[in-house]
Amino acid sequence: MIELTENILDPEKITAQVRRDTNGSVITFLGTTRDNFEGKTVLTLEYEAFDEMAVKKLKEVRMELMAEFGIEEVAISHRIGTVGIGEISLVVAIGSPHRKEGFKACQKAVDRIKEVVPIWKKEIYQDGSRWVACEDHEFDPTN
Repeated sequence: MIELTENILDPEKITAQVRRDTNGSVITFLGTTRDNFEGKTVLTLEYEAFDEMAVKKLKEVRMELMAEFGIEEVAISHRIGTVGIGEISLVVAIGSPHRKEGFKACQKAVDRIKEVVPIWKKEIYQDGSRWVACEDHEFDPTN
């Protein structure tokens, strides 16, 4: 399951996508909106994406994880649009036969999503806003 949506994310529904009798481990990561950054109060976040490319890159990340860790069950759902404080913006669920591979795959998934998927985050403060971590993105529109 790969999903890019403006809807509220349901981690239990997403996690259910990777549960199998063959998996002894199910790892779920929730990325949530925190209320501060470098001493500034964050009021809300806004996520924007190049939708078609973001879905393509999320699928590529999924395939990388499956090949590298020998797992078959990976679900990734990322929210776009306005995300309030405390709300979930990212769910990564990994089903694997063993926990070690599951934890490693989950961490790599989050790192790779931040590196290659064209989704950008804007933090809104009371006195302004700023785009976060765009300068670190490896996005290449020709790929």
